Amino acid sequence: MASSKEYLGFILEQLSNLEEITYRAMMGEFILYYRGRIFGGIYDDRLLLKPVRSAIENLADVKYELPYEGAKEMLLADNVDDKEYLCSLVRIMYDELPAPKSKKK
Repeated sequence: MASSKEYLGFILEQLSNLEEITYRAMMGEFILYYRGRIFGGIYDDRLLLKPVRSAIENLADVKYELPYEGAKEMLLADNVDDKEYLCSLVRIMYDELPAPKSKKK
């Protein structure tokens, strides 16, 4: 099942207090970036986050889910309705997120 543009719009609105949130569509799903670093994605209308230490420590209810078959487990964002909580969670994850790989020429 692909994710809907409506759910993407909802999540982007919830993250609107953060600067430099971007996304890229990929095979019916959406990869999410904060200041150029991938922090998670939208898969089957679920917000899944990279399982970095700061996210695990700050989620109220840690649940691991697969974005798609054969992928590594990610964290299910537990409270997408709380805009301030969601923005602070993404903000604290930033330093642990891998820097983008340089593109080969």
